[in-house]
Amino acid sequence: MAKQAIGNLKLRIPGGKATAGPPVGSTLGQWGLNMMDFINPFNEATKDYMGKDVIVHIKVYDDRSFDWTCLGRPVDDLIREEIGIQKGSGKPNADKVGKITRAQLEKIAEIKKDQLNAIDTEGAVKIIAGTARSMGVEVVD
Repeated sequence: MAKQAIGNLKLRIPGGKATAGPPVGSTLGQWGLNMMDFINPFNEATKDYMGKDVIVHIKVYDDRSFDWTCLGRPVDDLIREEIGIQKGSGKPNADKVGKITRAQLEKIAEIKKDQLNAIDTEGAVKIIAGTARSMGVEVVD
């Protein structure tokens, strides 16, 4: 009989720096999971992203086992890094915080192509552009 999934967790953790403290320890502890079974493999797998946030999806099963998948860096972090801003706009329709070109959008889309719900690069670019606009970043050609 297959294991029954009882939870899906989504965490944003600094790469290579997961510890037994919050947010990892408190989240995994609620589900009765062994934190070190996650922390050590996660830190080893994400040492290339040292200090930069990465998205992790953890599927928890009824026998207190789990599977996890690292989805890499969030799109908003990649956009902010690409155009050199600290944060997005609080009023994205009124206050613009920067500009991003199509070439920069394509670069980000290439990095995230496996995680995006897009058939081709053009669709991926449109998804990334939508995220940029929602941050108050103007998309220019």
